[in-house]
Amino acid sequence: MKADLYLLDLRRSIKDPLINNNTIKADIFIVKFFPKTKIADFNNIKVEAVIEQRAFNINPIILIEEISKLIKSFLNSKVLRLDSILNKVFKIVVLVIVKDLVEIASYYFTNRIILKSPKEFIIVVLRKEEKKNYSLLSSYRLITLKNTLVKVLEKYVANIILKVAEKYRLLFWN
Repeated sequence: MKADLYLLDLRRSIKDPLINNNTIKADIFIVKFFPKTKIADFNNIKVEAVIEQRAFNINPIILIEEISKLIKSFLNSKVLRLDSILNKVFKIVVLVIVKDLVEIASYYFTNRIILKSPKEFIIVVLRKEEKKNYSLLSSYRLITLKNTLVKVLEKYVANIILKVAEKYRLLFWN
């Protein structure tokens, strides 16, 4: 039996009346947490710098040691992902599947295949504790849940990008 989702009555601001229509409440959440972006106009900016373009040769073959080291760096206490696997548990399971994970990931990187699953996630709206007025959106926060394997691959790619950026001094640290 599937339970109906229930949201407390909300209001757009403290002066507005409470709203009990779930569709309107969803619209309030959307406006609050996903504001529309504006397009910046850079037409009046004159840049006369010459930009040198480089091609970075990054090996698409992933090493088991690199993935194992990356997974060991995850915090044990992290829990929620799309698949609800604890990092502590994942670190044990990965000992069995790391070879297959590396083989599959290397195949995808070598053949330039983009997974659909990085686009899949769940957003959960949580109430902040000890707020006086739960009819206001500031009393809630969003939590994004992702697939654990996708998280590993994203972190791996981010590490590669960081190494290249540091090597070619593309990042400026203060």
